[in-house]
Amino acid sequence: MDQIQDPTPDAEPASTEISGAAPQDPSTGGAISADQARLVLRRVKDPDLNINIVDLGLVYEVHVNGANVQIDISLTSPGCPSGPEIMGEAEQQLRLIPGIGDVTMNLVWSPPWTPERIEPRVRAYMGF
Repeated sequence: MDQIQDPTPDAEPASTEISGAAPQDPSTGGAISADQARLVLRRVKDPDLNINIVDLGLVYEVHVNGANVQIDISLTSPGCPSGPEIMGEAEQQLRLIPGIGDVTMNLVWSPPWTPERIEPRVRAYMGF
């Protein structure tokens, strides 16, 4: 039986990395960094304000344990109608990081979110 050969044996395999995802550092053994997680979370915007959740100050803590990530996140108010959308998109974006393990999203209310949590340059842009 004849074997079929790849017509481009010297070509590099196609990348499986998600475009825009922070690359993993091979020296960390596949661990995810808090900076990688924050970078990815910048893609998630509050649909009403059109500002990413990191600059908006909604991401309180990023805990990393190897490939597992736990995010403490808040909302602008307990009755925020966009809360499920924001949290769902944040989790979805984190799961796009190559080598990611478990993703845990913790909705926290303490301390309460205030406009002072907004990144200063964004706060100035918004007129606060």
